[in-house]
Formats: sequence, structure tokens, C-alpha cells
Amino acid sequence: MEDDRIGLAHGNGGRFMRELIEEVFLRHLGHTGLDVQADAAPIALNGGEVLITTDGFTVQPLEFPGGDIGSLAVHGTVNDLAVSGAKPLYLTLNAFIEEGMEIATLDRIVRSLANAADAAGVRISAGDTKVLRRGEGGGLYLATTGVGVRLPGIVPSMQRIRTGDAILISGSVGDHGTAVMLAREQFGMRGDLHSDAASVLPLTRELMKLDGLRFMRDPTRGGIASVAHEIVRATGLGVRFNDSIPVRDPVRSVCEMLGFDPYYLACEGRVLAVIDSGQADRALAAWRALPSGRESALVGSIVDTPQRVVLETALGGERFIEELEDDPLPRIC
Repeated sequence: MEDDRIGLAHGNGGRFMRELIEEVFLRHLGHTGLDVQADAAPIALNGGEVLITTDGFTVQPLEFPGGDIGSLAVHGTVNDLAVSGAKPLYLTLNAFIEEGMEIATLDRIVRSLANAADAAGVRISAGDTKVLRRGEGGGLYLATTGVGVRLPGIVPSMQRIRTGDAILISGSVGDHGTAVMLAREQFGMRGDLHSDAASVLPLTRELMKLDGLRFMRDPTRGGIASVAHEIVRATGLGVRFNDSIPVRDPVRSVCEMLGFDPYYLACEGRVLAVIDSGQADRALAAWRALPSGRESALVGSIVDTPQRVVLETALGGERFIEELEDDPLPRIC
């Protein structure tokens, strides 16, 4: 990758993406209040606290087992608000459509988007469309903005994280990234694994009831490894994962064959949460009572040292989980 050009790795959730945001966008826009550590930012409106988030979606293929770019756009935007402690209310939608796209395909995707919005209880309140020349787009790109209101209770934040806190994950990791990759039928591989793409609102609402909640994040690009590195940078503490991180057999098999690491692969319907260790069992019980949280697990803890991300292996050893640099699966969300 050339140092003076944008590469795919600048969009993978790892080091290059972080440096791009910090050195270009934050350098010029930081004085305006831009917050690059949060999924959704609060804005003052009529005396209340409103949260706003924005996102873009370029997944390829547009339709994959378990979802499509339309439902993914809704879930991704709603989830950023949900893990920030908000109730999502409104979305805006911008559609960039490539010349030559089949109207029937577009109709299916928009119908799926509408169904996902209805299920999440949000309204698509404004939108715009643009048509790109043939060859200038990937069929369809979507951009969304989400607006919600802060729910009563704890305000989740990395600044609340303390040594000894427990780390939870609401389900298996890497499902979305692997499902999309298999749908591309690359490397001569195919399968019927479904993406985990879904709204995480039921999961986040349960944790908002606990005063020991510290932080929540939906581990999309860069997976749980990239979220862990964000925690390390923000807190100066360490993250220690155990060997209980749930990974489905098809995901593990694909990663072993192709040299990927499931901890870096995108999830689109999971929550990684940090919570006071004394309330971890209560949080897991609440999650496991939900269909989307049945596979939830305690997967690690916050430690004083080292300021690194460490994984304990099943054989009793450990390895460092380094910050993501290369992009193993571009256009995954």
C-alpha cells in the first residue's frame, strides 16, 4: 500500500483506519466536537439529550445468507445507537445506485430495509437517491443517519472501565464476515452459514438496567480484537481474553483454511460489554433468556498490565492479539 494513497486497509477498523481518522478528519474537525471514540454522539435539543450517528454500507454481495445491504444498513445504524444507551427513533437514508442495477433486486433490498426498520421501531424520515454511471459503484451503496434519545440509567463509556471488570460477548463471533465471504464463492468455497446481522436493542436494554454496566460496543469492522485495542488506548489498561470466546465450527474451519483470525472478523448482531465483575452472572442470565443471547459468554477481563490485548489459549499458553493492519475481507459491511 502506498503511503500517499488510500488503500482498502484504511477502512478495515484497524490501525490504518484509526490513523486516517485521527490525522485527517479529527485534525480538521476535532474543534467542532467530533467524537471518534463513540458510536453515537449526544447533541442538546430542547433540553433533552439526543444521540446521532451516521454510517455507510458497501457490502458485496448485496444479498447474503441472513441479510442484505438494506437490513444491514438499518441494523448497523440502530445498533450504534443502542450500544450508546439510546432508543433509536429516526433514520435518514441515502441510496447511491449504479446504472444497470436490476429494479427487482433494488425492490427486494428496499423491502427488506423497510421490514428491518419496522421491527426495530424506527422511522425512515428523510432520504435521497443518486444514480452512478455504470462501473462507478458496486450496484448499490447506502448511507444512513440515525437519531435516538438517551435512555434512563448508566451512560456507557470507556471512561467508566475499571481494573477487574468482566468482558462479555452476546454470541459467537465472525459469523457475518464468514457468511459474506462464503456468499462471494471465493477461493472455491461456499456454505450455508448465516450472518448474525440483527438489532441488538433487546440485549442492550437488559444491560441498561444494571448499575455496574461500564461500556458496550457492537464489534463490526475489525471484530472484537479492534474493540479491545480501543479499550486499551482509551484506558491505559490491558485486556485479557480467555479461551471461552464462542466461535462456530464453520467459521473456525474457514479461518484455519484461509489463515484468517475469527477475532478480527466483523459481527453485525453482537454486543461486547464491559461490566462490574460482581454483576457479570446477572448480565449473562438476562442475555441467555433472550433468543439473541443464548450463546453469550464471559470472555475476559480488564487488567492493570500489560497495556496489550492478550488471549489465553486452551493449552494454558497465551498470545498477543495485535492491532489489525491488513484488511482480510474488504466490503464486508
